[in-house]
Amino acid sequence: MSGEPLSAADRGSLTTKAAIASLCVAALLVGMKAWAAWTTGSTAMLGSLADTALDLLASVITLIGVRVASRPADDDHRFGHGKAEAVVALFQVVIISVSALGIGWRAIERLRSGAVTTEAESGIAVSAIAILATLALITYQRMVVRRTGSVAIKADSLHYSSDLALNSAVIVALLLESKAGLHGADPLFGVLIAGWLLYGAGTTASHVLEQLMDKEWPAERKKQFIEVVMRIPEAAGIHDLRTRTSGAHEFAQFHLWMDGKLTLTEVHAVMDRVEAELAKEFPGVEILIHPDPEGHKDELGYTPSESVT
Repeated sequence: MSGEPLSAADRGSLTTKAAIASLCVAALLVGMKAWAAWTTGSTAMLGSLADTALDLLASVITLIGVRVASRPADDDHRFGHGKAEAVVALFQVVIISVSALGIGWRAIERLRSGAVTTEAESGIAVSAIAILATLALITYQRMVVRRTGSVAIKADSLHYSSDLALNSAVIVALLLESKAGLHGADPLFGVLIAGWLLYGAGTTASHVLEQLMDKEWPAERKKQFIEVVMRIPEAAGIHDLRTRTSGAHEFAQFHLWMDGKLTLTEVHAVMDRVEAELAKEFPGVEILIHPDPEGHKDELGYTPSESVT
């Protein structure tokens, strides 16, 4: 995430606007592509229509998900509702995978039957408009992801990014079939599009499952986190650092070694300084610190002379 730290309300507002923008673009493109698929009979266009129709469904689900994820923590969800975004993204993976298999099957059937595409110009024009609209949407979504870290908007943006290649492939397929006379090019591109969608679904699924399984931050990010803590002179070391991500929310907890002779008031003041220092470079991260007398540890620890792997 970049820029100034966002409040929960501002983060929720941004992700909701991005989801609504996605919904509007998908609805527009579904109507245009349905007309083009009917007019041309193109399998590649049909595949593009199916993908966009699923985009529309996914956008509705994403909107619901980010609204739920933006809710503040309550008595039943003390860590907030951030994982609603991961659940939404996982559902997107499922529907994209199903559509890819359907597109692939349709393309193979068309290869066997030898059906010919007609009125390619209509399909080409619709695909060109779709590329422009998708580019505008992706640009906005990426800005929102940079500001919020939303995994649901990121998943939405990823498969809209694949739509750029998808719509370009439709244009190439229609040109090869109608202008170059390469019959079979259209359904062949349909098969390639199906494979592309499955690859994208797998990539997104991997990222989503990392969140659902509370995967630790990357080693380099954890090392940077520890280095910030160690700027405080009274911090003698860290052990049992645990991190996780839930939607746009990040959590870190650790044990902090300090001089055992410090009073409780002094220990509390040191912890406040550590939290303030971390807030500067890790804005929005929820931090939980457990103070320990220097040298005490329940697990393998870290001291300034050691490295993080």
